[in-house]
Amino acid sequence: MAKAYGQYCPLALAMELLGERWTLLVVSRLIDGCRRFNEIHRGLPRMSASLLSARLTRLQDAGLCEKRPMAEQAGHEYLPTSACLELEPVVMQLAAWGQRWARDMEPEDLDPAFLAWSMSTRLDTAAMPSGRTVIEFEFSGLSREYRRLWLVNHDGVVDMCLKHPGFESDVSVKADMQRFVEAWRGFRSMREEIAAGHIRLEGSPANRRALPKWLLGSALASVPRLRPGAEREVSAQLRRWH
Repeated sequence: MAKAYGQYCPLALAMELLGERWTLLVVSRLIDGCRRFNEIHRGLPRMSASLLSARLTRLQDAGLCEKRPMAEQAGHEYLPTSACLELEPVVMQLAAWGQRWARDMEPEDLDPAFLAWSMSTRLDTAAMPSGRTVIEFEFSGLSREYRRLWLVNHDGVVDMCLKHPGFESDVSVKADMQRFVEAWRGFRSMREEIAAGHIRLEGSPANRRALPKWLLGSALASVPRLRPGAEREVSAQLRRWH
């Protein structure tokens, strides 16, 4: 258990559990609907598997999740309890606060695996063609010269792939990673970035036109950036143009 604050204050008692590194993010993934260990891990790609296992055990002991055998397949799933689900508005309020006031992104924050997971949860699959659609992303501006990832939608079931999925891409997206993330987070207009050529698309004309409809953007994209800095300046320009 984390070191206690030695106070009966309810906030102090809550922070003994939720203030541990990664814990609240694990809670967030459970609230998001991740159930299998690997599903939770895909949403937290920079967390070690051993630490995730330890945090899940801690959450079980605290009554925030239950580990149960899968009904129709091997393995286990982690189900959030009512105590965990009660944290949903707290998590969303903290995330919105982070969009408004947390520090600007640094290059080391640009995690392609996390972006892939985020996009996989925010695809408008109803607007996509029936059957299989493969979107390929190729990013520059990382410590490695390029990083590629894929989203594969098959009739509403979305997979994120950090290795080639074995299917041809229907549309390819090439961009500087930070610029794309700024558009994803709502600081820039995705459509205008595409029109200006900062985000380059390859594929059929129909798929290129449709891509901005498929990518819904961050769930917090509408929350305005308030902390002074580069991100607020970029988002302020977008608001002036619109």
